[in-house]
Amino acid sequence: MSGAAENTIKKEPLVRIVKRDGATFPQKVAVRVVAILLALVVDAIFIFGVTGLNPLGVYSVMWGGTFSNPTRFSWAMRDLATLLCIGIALAPAFKMRFWNIGAEGQVLMGGLVTALVMVYFGNSLPAPVLFATMLVASVAAGALWGFIPAWFKAHWNTNETLFTLMMNYVATSIVACMTNIMRGKASSLGTLNKATKAGWFPAIAGQRYTINIIVVIVLTFAVYAYLKYSKHGYEITVVGESENTARYAGINVRRVIIRTMLISGAICGICGFLIVAGKDQTISTTSAGGQGFTAIIVAWLAKFNTFYMALISFLLIFLSRGASEISSVYSLNEYATDIVTGIILFFILGSEFFINFRLIWRGKAPKLTKEGK
Repeated sequence: MSGAAENTIKKEPLVRIVKRDGATFPQKVAVRVVAILLALVVDAIFIFGVTGLNPLGVYSVMWGGTFSNPTRFSWAMRDLATLLCIGIALAPAFKMRFWNIGAEGQVLMGGLVTALVMVYFGNSLPAPVLFATMLVASVAAGALWGFIPAWFKAHWNTNETLFTLMMNYVATSIVACMTNIMRGKASSLGTLNKATKAGWFPAIAGQRYTINIIVVIVLTFAVYAYLKYSKHGYEITVVGESENTARYAGINVRRVIIRTMLISGAICGICGFLIVAGKDQTISTTSAGGQGFTAIIVAWLAKFNTFYMALISFLLIFLSRGASEISSVYSLNEYATDIVTGIILFFILGSEFFINFRLIWRGKAPKLTKEGK
C-alpha cells in the first residue's frame, strides 16, 4: 500500500439514511400531518406569488368544492365510492406483489356487460332478476379480465405489469367497438333506458348514490377481514413475501395467483356495475375516468389496508373537487390548479420516506438494538 493511500482519511458522510425498524401509529400520523401542513405553506407561496390571490380565500373555495352544500358532498361521496372500490380491488393483488395495472380495463369490461344486459333485457326481466343478472355478468367479465394475465403469470411467468396494462387498451377498444356497432360512430351508448329507467339504482332517502356507497362500505369490511383473518389472506401474504417460502410451506402458488386475480378482477367488475347502474347509466371508453390508475396510489399509500384506503381516497377526491372549484371561481387554467393539488400529493408521497427511513447526521451514531446491531 502506498504512503498516500495510508494517509487517506475517509470522512464520515454528512448524512446517512437508515431504515426504521418500525414507526408507531402516532409517528406515522404526525409525519403525514406535518407533510400536509408544509404542502399548504408551499401552496400558499405559489398561489400568492403566481396569481396574487389570497391563499386563505383559495383554500376556503377549495373546501367549498366538497362541503358547501349537500349536493356537492353527495357528488364527492359518489366519486369516493368509485375510487375506493377500485383501490379495494387492487389490495389483494398488490399484497401478493402481483402488480395489477389493469383495473381500468377490468372496470370497463364489467361496465360494458352491465350496459348490454340493460339494453337487451331491461324491458323483459323483473327488476330483481335484472339487477342480479347485471351483477353476475359484471363480476364474470371483470374476473375473466383478471384471470387472463394471472394464467400467463402463473404458467409462463410473464410480466404482469405490462400484460395488465395492455389489457386496458384491449378493453377500451372493445368498448369503443361495441358502442360504434350499437350506436353508429358514437363514443357512448347514451343514457340507457331513459324512459323506463330499467336497471337504474333507485334513490334511497332522496340520494341517488346510496346503494353505491353501501356496497363499497360492505366491500371495505369484507376485503379487510379476508386479507387479515382468512387462510386465503395468509397465503396471499406469504406468496407476496416469498414465493419460494410459500412453496416450501406447501402453498400452491399458481392457485393463489389465479384465485387472487379472479377476486381482484371481480371487484373491479362490480365497480363497473356500480358506475353504469348507479352513477352514469351509460358506458363509454372514459367511464372509469382514469380512477384505475389513481387507485394504485390509494392502495400503495394505505399499505393495502382498506380502512386507510377510505381516508386516502377521500383526500384525493377532496383535492380533485377542490381544484375544479378553484378553477371555476377564479378562472384559473387547469395547470395552475393541478400544481396546487400536485404539491400536496408530492408532500404526502414524500412523507412515506420519513416513515420508513430516518436520517443520521454526522457525529450522531444510531442507537444500538438489544442484539448490539
